Amino acid sequence: MSRPIKEHWLGVKWVLRYLKGAASTKLSYTNEGEFTLRGYCDAYYAADLDKRRSISGIVFTLGGNTISWKSNLQKIVALSITEAEYVALAEATKEAVWLKGLMNELGFEQEAVEIHCDSQSAIALAKNAVHHERTKHIDVKFHFIRDLISKGKIRVLKIATEYNLADIFTKVLPVGKFQEALELLRIKSTEEKPDLSY
Repeated sequence: MSRPIKEHWLGVKWVLRYLKGAASTKLSYTNEGEFTLRGYCDAYYAADLDKRRSISGIVFTLGGNTISWKSNLQKIVALSITEAEYVALAEATKEAVWLKGLMNELGFEQEAVEIHCDSQSAIALAKNAVHHERTKHIDVKFHFIRDLISKGKIRVLKIATEYNLADIFTKVLPVGKFQEALELLRIKSTEEKPDLSY
């Protein structure tokens, strides 16, 4: 901060332009669809260029409305894409257990929470308790997912990347995909568009 250069100033201008453009943007809540809790998770492998940690992104919807989201650097350095996705899935599972408990306290019981993940290998690792030679380094603390799946409290499902709501929380997206993700999350602009129909 004591000696900013041109790139820093350009970054500040970019952030200010983004904030100005997003000032009229808000979460929209509707009364459509099933009143069901669903989760989505994603990871961006080794995104942090300094420490090579991955980014986890999770989002939960209730009746299609976004109620909880998080994006953060993982606390460990994942040694594979599978491990990074598995750690993100573990974070989503912890959030799902907490949200399900809250819903139960409020009188809305749900049998199992569906968590959607776009990594087939992380899903296989979560569902299969068999020892895998290539994943023996993954810390035991992440394997609690298997217990919750076997008890029927969590269901982990495959989702295509383009429909994964958590994708927006892990990486920079092209404008078109970013706008599609905002639509899926029900984030809308309150700014009225001019009527050009005359």
